[in-house]
Amino acid sequence: MGLLYKWFGISAVVVALDLYTKHLIQDAFAYGEMLTFTSFFDLVHYHNEGAAFGFLAQAGGLQKWFFSGVSLIAIFVISYLLHKHRTEKLFCFGLALVLGGAIGNLYDRLTLGYVVDFLNFHYQDLYWPAFNVADSAICVGVGLLLLDSFKKPN
Repeated sequence: MGLLYKWFGISAVVVALDLYTKHLIQDAFAYGEMLTFTSFFDLVHYHNEGAAFGFLAQAGGLQKWFFSGVSLIAIFVISYLLHKHRTEKLFCFGLALVLGGAIGNLYDRLTLGYVVDFLNFHYQDLYWPAFNVADSAICVGVGLLLLDSFKKPN
């Protein structure tokens, strides 16, 4: 059971960092405000009512419940997989990051009706959609899961 607590602990750290950084941005920036740090990175305060990169953001409000439901299902499935495979380190680390990110964004979606995004990377006039700590954890977690899938079977 100790390993399971480790994986859920990693998820909890991701959730805490995600919610804390979003709180800092909401307190420091008005909606739409931007602070340029480098020629390729800005801090911003945006709201994302859709999924990754604003997908379905203009769907009229039903997307909040759809993505909340998808997140809840993912949370249960990931929790089950963590329990079942708790000794597989890379696999579980990836799952723990995805779980923490899913919970962080779900919290925003249920309490605010949107997800707070604030990391904005760009090259000249080409902008990557703004994202947050939860999104970063999900992407890194999925990358680790892909990497794990290439391991040779025992």
